[in-house]
Amino acid sequence: MKGELKMKSKMKWVGLFGLVLSAFSIFIHFLLARFTQMGAAEFESSITIFSWRPIFEKPIPPTNSPSHRRLWGPVKRLESLYPDSNPQGNYADPVSQTNGFIFVRIRGGFHEIRNSICDVVVVARLLNATLAMPEILSTTSSKGISSQFKSFAYLYNEEQFVLSLAKDVTIVRTLPKDLKGARRKKEIPVFRVPYSASPFYYFHHVLPVLKSHSVVELVVSEGGCLKATLPPDFEEYQRLRCRVSFHALKFRQEVEELSSKILQRLRAPGRPFIAFDPGMTRESLAYHGCAELFQDVHTELIQHKRSWMLKRGIVKGKLSINSADERLKGSCPLMPEEIGTLLRAYGYSRDTIIYVSGGEVFGGQRTLIPLHSMFENVIDRTSLSTPWEMIRLYGQEVKLVESPGPPPFTEEVTKRAAWKNAGPRPRPLPPPPARPKSYNIEGWWGWVAESDNEPDSTVMELRTNAHKLLWEAIDYVICVEADVFIPGFDLDGKGHPNFASLVMGHRLYQSATSKTFRPDRKEAAKLLDEIRQHMHHANHTWLESVRRHLTKTLLDGIIEASSKSKLQSFLSHPVPECSCLRRDSFEVSKNSSSPSTSQLWKALSVTRRCPAWMDSSPISLSKDKESEEVVEEDDSVSELFFGQSAENHEGDAEVNNKEENQFEDQEDEGGDR
Repeated sequence: MKGELKMKSKMKWVGLFGLVLSAFSIFIHFLLARFTQMGAAEFESSITIFSWRPIFEKPIPPTNSPSHRRLWGPVKRLESLYPDSNPQGNYADPVSQTNGFIFVRIRGGFHEIRNSICDVVVVARLLNATLAMPEILSTTSSKGISSQFKSFAYLYNEEQFVLSLAKDVTIVRTLPKDLKGARRKKEIPVFRVPYSASPFYYFHHVLPVLKSHSVVELVVSEGGCLKATLPPDFEEYQRLRCRVSFHALKFRQEVEELSSKILQRLRAPGRPFIAFDPGMTRESLAYHGCAELFQDVHTELIQHKRSWMLKRGIVKGKLSINSADERLKGSCPLMPEEIGTLLRAYGYSRDTIIYVSGGEVFGGQRTLIPLHSMFENVIDRTSLSTPWEMIRLYGQEVKLVESPGPPPFTEEVTKRAAWKNAGPRPRPLPPPPARPKSYNIEGWWGWVAESDNEPDSTVMELRTNAHKLLWEAIDYVICVEADVFIPGFDLDGKGHPNFASLVMGHRLYQSATSKTFRPDRKEAAKLLDEIRQHMHHANHTWLESVRRHLTKTLLDGIIEASSKSKLQSFLSHPVPECSCLRRDSFEVSKNSSSPSTSQLWKALSVTRRCPAWMDSSPISLSKDKESEEVVEEDDSVSELFFGQSAENHEGDAEVNNKEENQFEDQEDEGGDR
């Protein structure tokens, strides 16, 4: 017995010694890895528990090099444009005695909710009404979501919303008890507000009812209940929209914290990154007739949705449309491989970090395979977060069990009984009872061609719709803060500006100089078709055309948005109402040899000068130094489009240097006009 005890004791000590030795060896391994050539940033990324393992082929170019400035640097022509949404002139605080309460229910996706909230705040100010906290139907219709987040607070920070707008609108958390009871009994008047209603609609239809009943309920379902462009006398209400969207609408703390963590992980390698929003949803593809961009069941799904839209009057026209013609007209989104080709042609190397945003990319990950083949570091939200971080974001949700269907008919019960009681007989047995169908939004849609109506959303699908709001909130923060942003599509399933448009408007307001490409899809489709059959033999003329086009969209895209997107969504282009010009920028434009700066401000209608306290940082007066510097040829671009090594292009280096300098000059001068 004593011998056995001694042996067990020795085995325990040996095991303990082995564990200590293993822990010590792991510590030494990490310690040595920290001082390798990877550097501290790569070390931190290499030991993360996320699925993304960054692959970098080249060192980071110096930030002061012309090549780096062309790819990642600010848009100099916009450095005088500053955000300024503060009230101008006489702007009174909200009075204590209002005309009544406005309760709002909002339907739609992320961008529709955000547009609608800004509109209803302006409507409450117009009608001198007290606004009850808006209700987001995407959350209230979901089953089993966490009870700690209700409706508005599921997505946004209620306290920030109320405090930020204290001098604009009186906001209450809920309606008074008597009005809440009347609402439950459906005794208060309800308005299903039309899309893009004018202020006079509210003055002539809603205001009289509000005064007589002291409360009205508004149902907003089209992504906006007020015209995007208001008369000049309503300019203060436009600035109020900016204060709501860009200052008051902050996401709840858990969303903000996770967004910050993902941003830190993105920037850990110490490199800038591109945010890309595909904008490819089934609804948008169906609305614009782009079914033939896909194959097999995906085309059928798009056509089925278009048929559904035609029957309900959402879209007008024919069911079958030539998608190739629509693509050449610029009505269809640019596919991920097309965006990748444009970015590579512009000069972004293979190891560039590209963050793919969007709650849904129609076609799934298969659609992104070509983009992955062009860039090593294509990632998304799921690559930079852990499952338990997302669970913490959702909160304590109720475990869902799909409810059983209605009780079977008597005939079906009889069939089941006959099946169970049937013995060994020579005649064939009756067929087994039919299995209940389960529809999975991620799988094969078995209902296509079986019914003209789409199946009702399951309980899990309703919950997923609520989760998508949180996913897109994270993507929104990252896209706004990205070094470069490029959209694949800027319209939604109703022809209105979508998520990408909101991002571009926010970037224009918050930091106008941030690089935001707005490719002209019609022009881009022509450029891409030129080399579709011989991509690996594209010439320098084509590369120059692509670079000139993308450089031109940095400014011309903003001017185009002022005449197109702004007419449908003010937040997609909050200029000039929510912007001002630095005072010393006028002196710069006078000293400039080219009148392009003054032409730009004239095209954007920006005439208001910023307050004196904003004139703190200097504006660069010289724009000629960059064009004198020499830029080395980007070999990665040559390898992609020519399939040859850089040695075969040594004779073209001088030509490329001239092209780089030319692009620098074009960006400084605002592109060809």
